[in-house]
Amino acid sequence: MRKNAPVSAIMTRNIIKLSLADELSTAETLFKKNHIRHLPVVDKGHIVGMLSYTDLLRISFADALDEDGEGIETTVYDMFSIEQVMTKKVVSITSQTTIEEVGQLFLGHDFHALPVVDDDSLVGIVTTTDLIRFFLEEE
Repeated sequence: MRKNAPVSAIMTRNIIKLSLADELSTAETLFKKNHIRHLPVVDKGHIVGMLSYTDLLRISFADALDEDGEGIETTVYDMFSIEQVMTKKVVSITSQTTIEEVGQLFLGHDFHALPVVDDDSLVGIVTTTDLIRFFLEEE
C-alpha cells in the first residue's frame, strides 16, 4: 500500500462514539474498556465534537489512588457535560483523503485523531497509531 492510498484503507470503521446526552463516566468506561484515546461525539448522526482521554484527565482525579492503592470515588464528572469538555472545532477528512494528507494534517496540528466523514455522516476514524502502524507495515 502506498502513501497516496485513501485513508479508508487504514481507518477504523467500527466506530465507538458518544452522544451529547452521555455522561463523562460513560466516556471513561469506553476509553478503558476498549483501550482507545479518542471518541467522536455525535448529535442526530452528525459529528459535533471529539473527546480525548487527555480531555478527561484534565478535569479528573478519577485515576487517583488512596494510600492503600484503592480508587478514590469522585463526583467530578457530575460537574461537567461532554459538551463542556469536548473539542468543538473538529477537523475532519473524507474517506478519499490520502494517507499522506492525513500525515500532513497530524504534523501541522495538535491532535491525534481525525473523524472520517462522507456525505455529512461519520464513517470512520483514523489516529496517529493507525498511521504509524501503516508505515511500519510498509517497511
